[in-house]
Amino acid sequence: MFEGYFVDYTQMHPMGRVYPKMPQTTSGVYDASKTYVRYALRDSDYPTLIIVDPIYDNSGNTIYPGYYELALSDSHEFLLLMQSKEAVAVIPVFKVEEDAKEPERLNNKEYKKQLKKEKKEREEVNKKRAEAGMPPDEEKVYMEASIEYNPDGDYYLIKYERDTIRAWGAIKK
Repeated sequence: MFEGYFVDYTQMHPMGRVYPKMPQTTSGVYDASKTYVRYALRDSDYPTLIIVDPIYDNSGNTIYPGYYELALSDSHEFLLLMQSKEAVAVIPVFKVEEDAKEPERLNNKEYKKQLKKEKKEREEVNKKRAEAGMPPDEEKVYMEASIEYNPDGDYYLIKYERDTIRAWGAIKK
């Protein structure tokens, strides 16, 4: 009897559910109504770099542990370490590689036909997803960022990869 009462009345109350549909803060404002939730970007355009230990330089500047976005400048001369879309550090790039086979592949007629077919299929899927109230399925871009300490040279090596471009930068300790 007690179990039936619990399910009938407690679990059906919107604020007493185990997992409410829309989490509410202590102020009574729902999280989904906040602007940083409603208008937030779905995905980042840059790979995420995780820094575990603080990085100090000779000038007394510090890069604190945390999650950072790593962006390559348009001129391919610098890596930008960003947090909350603000640049925290500018790192010089000493090597950049771009996939030389990519232009050949993009100009291939068969590959263009395949891309056109995939685009058409994605549009159909997105139309069905929109009817169901789901967000559109977007094409994913390969991204990776890593950092490692080199004790021989006393520097941090930072590797940036996005799509067909690779870049390496260094922070002297």
